[in-house]
Amino acid sequence: MIATKGYAAQNAQSDLKPWSFERREVGPHDVQFDIQFCGVCHSDLHQIKNDWGEGIFPMVPGHEIVGKVIKVGGHVKKFKVGDLAGTGCLVDSCRTCENCQDGLEQFCLNGMTGTYNSLEQDKKTPTYGGYSNTIVVHEDFVLHISDKLSLAAAAPLLCAGITTYSPLRHGKVGKGHKLAVLGLGGLGHMAVKFGVAFGAEVTVLSTSPTKEADAKELGAHHFVVTKDATQLANVVGSFDFILDTVSAPHDINMYLSLLKTNGIHICVGVPPTPYDLHAFSLIGGRKSLVGSLIGGLPETQEMLDYCAANNIVSEIEIIDIKDIHAAYDRMLKGDVRYRFVIDMATL
Repeated sequence: MIATKGYAAQNAQSDLKPWSFERREVGPHDVQFDIQFCGVCHSDLHQIKNDWGEGIFPMVPGHEIVGKVIKVGGHVKKFKVGDLAGTGCLVDSCRTCENCQDGLEQFCLNGMTGTYNSLEQDKKTPTYGGYSNTIVVHEDFVLHISDKLSLAAAAPLLCAGITTYSPLRHGKVGKGHKLAVLGLGGLGHMAVKFGVAFGAEVTVLSTSPTKEADAKELGAHHFVVTKDATQLANVVGSFDFILDTVSAPHDINMYLSLLKTNGIHICVGVPPTPYDLHAFSLIGGRKSLVGSLIGGLPETQEMLDYCAANNIVSEIEIIDIKDIHAAYDRMLKGDVRYRFVIDMATL
């Protein structure tokens, strides 16, 4: 076994603190890489507080993981020692079901294995995430990171990046489309970058007027303050797509009114309570309400390659791991532009 250092929550009431644990030895098809940076996702806080239930403790969060390969198994073909590598939100799946065969491992019909707060495919062994110094992952669930990208700024691409890239690609969003991005945070700022890169006309919908300058700097063509009734009225029936990144409660019926006929509202944020949805919000305009969850391994690699070719990374603030709870507090207040990334050298 491999001695590993990390930060863990021992239960849902405790803060993250240093914790030593063991990872498996590198098997024939495994890649071990030392973690240099790990992004901070809002879901990390949800999960250590067990907001979604069924938490597995002790819990080491983190699923935006990048670093350098230090060891590979004897049958590994995709990586060599010294390569830059990353792992996102999942580390395994059954490999055999219809979805896995289609490269949609996140929708594994037999249950994918999350990078943390999950069980390996043996359904017994818990997984531990990237708030740690090293990780061992099957090569099929490790991703190549281009040296053209800032490694720290590439880390959030493994969750915030693919979470927004995948639904935009699935919807074939591009030139001639009007895309609204609801919320300008860790997910929203990546949605703006991808939407603009794909050729769409992008509008940011936000409750915060102070974010307009940032939205425009990121490339957004328009900005609408959703608390301003006049601004909101001017965009009723305007958008082909709304990418909803908001994880706080909000009136989805109001946002559906902003869609054109046949418009699509895509949910990637996860509010703590169910939507209060009226059927007329959908049938009045043949509108669709859909969801999307990260992306499979082939699409995630495609996204990373696209980012390398187009110089797209996250806007980040690097922190020491000892400051993680201060970062969580700031994240809850929206005081981050736009993703915290932990420098794991500070562990």
